[in-house]
Amino acid sequence: MSLVNVFFQQNAMNLVALLWFFLCFRGYMIYAKKAMYTTPCLSSVLHMYRHEWMVKLHERENRIADNAGIANLERSVSFFASTTMLILAGLMTVLGSTDKAIDVIADIPFAVQATREEWEIKIVMMIVLFVYAFFKFTWSLRQYGFVTVMIGGVPRPADGVSAQVCQANAARIAKMTSLAANNFNNGLRTYYFSQAMLGWFINPILFMGLSTLIVYILYRREFKSSTLKTLMMSVEPDTK
Repeated sequence: MSLVNVFFQQNAMNLVALLWFFLCFRGYMIYAKKAMYTTPCLSSVLHMYRHEWMVKLHERENRIADNAGIANLERSVSFFASTTMLILAGLMTVLGSTDKAIDVIADIPFAVQATREEWEIKIVMMIVLFVYAFFKFTWSLRQYGFVTVMIGGVPRPADGVSAQVCQANAARIAKMTSLAANNFNNGLRTYYFSQAMLGWFINPILFMGLSTLIVYILYRREFKSSTLKTLMMSVEPDTK
């Protein structure tokens, strides 16, 4: 029997669990990206708010508050990017002390005994996940920087620019802002899925269950939450 067959037989459950995780992770990312164009969700509704914001931006002479708003969004992204670097440093440290970590998990009920090599593979997968999140956060940060530049180039009301040009500018800036927000969302979703991967260190079945649960939680928050309903509330005109 070849070494490859032995490997697959000994790690069949881990491989199935990992495959299910990637189906949940990537599948939800693809679904959320496509559904935002056809189904009301946080991303699509907030894009409309961003467009309204940028339309109003063209009507103001002073854009200090607008730049402050973008700067506040940048700080949030920067916080998560910095936190991701700290997490990566911690995971690298754990990678160098695998034996101690195995002993800690061994005392947890229902924990499946794993070899040192299996543990190292799991930690490496966690590192890959957070590296992905880091790139998403840093790209989002750069895109918010582009938004700041675009706002700086917006014509003043006194410039006498046509309404058509203002609408085109507003749509373009809102699109860039939504791109930055979507990359930030993907980074946050990766954080959610990393919680599911923690279950892999205990039991592959738990890993699969948590992966499914994370998909449900994300779907509920982005497509069915009370926050979304509040954002979609329409203001009835006063007929009195």
